[in-house]
Amino acid sequence: MIRSDGSGGPPVKVKIGIAETPRELVVSSDRTPDEVAQLVSGAMKSDDGLLDLTDDEGRRYVVPVARISYVEIGPSEERRVGFGLSG
Repeated sequence: MIRSDGSGGPPVKVKIGIAETPRELVVSSDRTPDEVAQLVSGAMKSDDGLLDLTDDEGRRYVVPVARISYVEIGPSEERRVGFGLSG
C-alpha cells in the first residue's frame, strides 16, 4: 500500500469514540499518523465543526466534533494466520 506521503506501509487505524454511544468508529486510513492528527486538530478548530475522514477503500466518514469523546491513532494490526507452539 502506498501512503499519501509516498511511503509504503501498513494502514493506520483510527478509533473515534462518540459521546453517548457504546461503540467506537474504526477507520483504516492510508494517511500517516501525523496527517490524521492534523485533520483531527483542524476539525476541532474549524467553523463547520466536522471531522471528515476517508478510509483506505474510499469510504467517507463525517463526524461532528462536538460528539467526539476521544481519537486513538495507531498502527493497524496485521492479521496473522498460522499455528503457534505452546510449551
